[in-house]
Amino acid sequence: MNYATIKWTDIANGEGVRISLFVSGCTHRCKNCFNEIAWDFAYGAPFDETVQEQILKELGSDYIAGLSLLGGEPLEPQNQEALYPFVEKVRALYPQKTIWCYTGFVLDEKQGVLRETHKNTEWTKGLIAMFDVLVDGSYIEELKDIRLKFRGSSNQRVIDVQETLKQGKCKLYLE
Repeated sequence: MNYATIKWTDIANGEGVRISLFVSGCTHRCKNCFNEIAWDFAYGAPFDETVQEQILKELGSDYIAGLSLLGGEPLEPQNQEALYPFVEKVRALYPQKTIWCYTGFVLDEKQGVLRETHKNTEWTKGLIAMFDVLVDGSYIEELKDIRLKFRGSSNQRVIDVQETLKQGKCKLYLE
């Protein structure tokens, strides 16, 4: 997996100051995507052990609230394989930090996987289960609303993943 960029002190993509990892590769191709350059799976640099260790180290800072995964598309099948063990390390080392993920796919809240069944892999369910917040749904230009917190269009949901998985129905983190 490649990544497009890392924002080391991001306040736009989740609550608090966060480290935001923008992975490369996306098949959604949303009209007027803010990060079109990251559609290409080969764009950017390899998400290697050195980069992962640097993120893990920086997450230890007291002022960092957590990690946000964006793209591109973190839940593309070829990205899930690389993200699963990394997110597992983040969760083990920093259980008090929150993990947010932004995806153009839609969560099947009863199953804890993606509604787009062909995008689910052996890692999908476990990866989603490690998230605190999932912002789901493709960006739709015609539904753009700049007043929304942590999302770009009104079709997107900001989901409390842990409560949703417990209840088997969507529990929004933000209305």
